[in-house]
Amino acid sequence: MKSLIKKLIPKNLVNQYHKLWAILANLVYGFPSKELIVIGVTGTNGKTTTSNLIYQILSANNEKVGLMTTANFKIADKEWINTTHMTMQGRTKLQKMLREMVKAGCKYAVVETSSEGIMQNRNWGINYDVAVFTNLTPEHIEAHGSFENYQKAKGELFASLSKFSKKKINGQEIEKAIIVNLDDPSWEYFHDFSADKKYGYGITFNRQLVQTKLVLAGDVKPAANGTEFMVSGIEFKTKLIGRFNVYNSLAAVTVGLHFGLSLVQCRDAMAEVIGIPGRMEVIDEGQKFFVLVDYAHDPVSFGTLFKTLKMFPIKRIIHVFGSAGGVRDHAKRPVLGKISAQNADITILTDEDSYDEPTEKILNEIAVGAKEGGKTEKVDLIKEPDRRLAIKKACLMAQTGDLVLITGKGTEQSIKSNGKVMPWDDRKVAREVLKEILNPT
Repeated sequence: MKSLIKKLIPKNLVNQYHKLWAILANLVYGFPSKELIVIGVTGTNGKTTTSNLIYQILSANNEKVGLMTTANFKIADKEWINTTHMTMQGRTKLQKMLREMVKAGCKYAVVETSSEGIMQNRNWGINYDVAVFTNLTPEHIEAHGSFENYQKAKGELFASLSKFSKKKINGQEIEKAIIVNLDDPSWEYFHDFSADKKYGYGITFNRQLVQTKLVLAGDVKPAANGTEFMVSGIEFKTKLIGRFNVYNSLAAVTVGLHFGLSLVQCRDAMAEVIGIPGRMEVIDEGQKFFVLVDYAHDPVSFGTLFKTLKMFPIKRIIHVFGSAGGVRDHAKRPVLGKISAQNADITILTDEDSYDEPTEKILNEIAVGAKEGGKTEKVDLIKEPDRRLAIKKACLMAQTGDLVLITGKGTEQSIKSNGKVMPWDDRKVAREVLKEILNPT
């Protein structure tokens, strides 16, 4: 019904409806972003980890911070899982949470800001002070119509910086700042928006190519138990794994530097981070094989994840995943299948929020790519629409030293299929399945 209404009502009318709700929400909650230093984080991948790292750096240095991400919410010392299935909250909830942050005495609000949220005017009325860009890859193209439209939607966050006047928080004027990943091809687009200060971070970027404040990492040493890298002579050691987490770390460090913290303060805060919920999260119930839950759901994050896993002493990888239905990017399905087939020993295709689209149709489209990647159906390519059964099959197949890799949902707290919404958590289900296998009745 919801999708039918969207088709019948003109898009501009739908946008006006969203904007009206956003205006009303701001009025009801008294434009709370005016009383907070708001940091918006956008990009295709890395937003949740970057946002959590920013929270850690700022809060570890005696500041109260609020946080809204795909995975979790935090208001000062209170934390809970995001159960809404939304990266950026709806207009009313978003403003309500910002007001709760103000009441809790928060100075900062870190808001993971999605292109879809911007497209639906959920960001209307939010006075951002810092805009952070992580990276941009062809994801959600069907929802936006083109890569250019996708980029433009994210650009609205950066454009909004100059549309609001600078705030005074505790008597201090807050400068507007742009922070971009210089190793991403789209960096110039976001860097060119107006701001009081502009920063760039990266690993491979040629420092001669831009006149901006740079935070560059060198001597990057990724390992199976964490990552080391250098920034301006200061050694950073993080428990987060993979080169991609160096980028996430650099973005967060740059935010800390903008607000007057030293590299040493940022380093010490980062060292305390053990992991991010649903991001390469290990599930251990005493089994003799590894189980890992990750949010990876697009070709770039798949490729990055498999590259990172090569550092681990793994015998076989048994990969459980699917692809979202509805208006989500259909073109990526065979690509995901091929990447999995080329990197995993066994590929198990299953439901992942098929919405009103037939699950079998989605799995068949992924399977096309998996077969191109060398997999054979019913041998090392298995279709199991029931996600719980798929996870159980993977765990039953696993032998000592193998890895069961479950991707696509991370911490999401529901699964949407056949027009129904059911409670779900990959991590919880994996634990339940492991207990069933290890302790049969």
